[in-house]
Amino acid sequence: MEIRDYCTNVTAELAGWKSRVDGVVNKLDHASTGYKEKVFFEVNELHMISDELNDRIEGLTKACMTNWQPEKERGHEVIWPEQSPRMSDDISLSDIGG
Repeated sequence: MEIRDYCTNVTAELAGWKSRVDGVVNKLDHASTGYKEKVFFEVNELHMISDELNDRIEGLTKACMTNWQPEKERGHEVIWPEQSPRMSDDISLSDIGG
């Protein structure tokens, strides 16, 4: 599997999980006030999980180049994301399953 396919697959998987979490949060946001009071801390935790997933998706988007060919054609050395200095700044190993 090429690195760009891996990045695309991981990003899509994280986006799918974010969509599921956001769906649960949306249902809970529309629940009755009494029920919301019972699950307040859990809902806040789901909001934090959603934000973290969004941060990881953005980090992968920045770290994983979507088009390698133009850099290669211009004579530049291709730097794979795991070698990129940007990766250590934007995402951690836990963002990509490490």
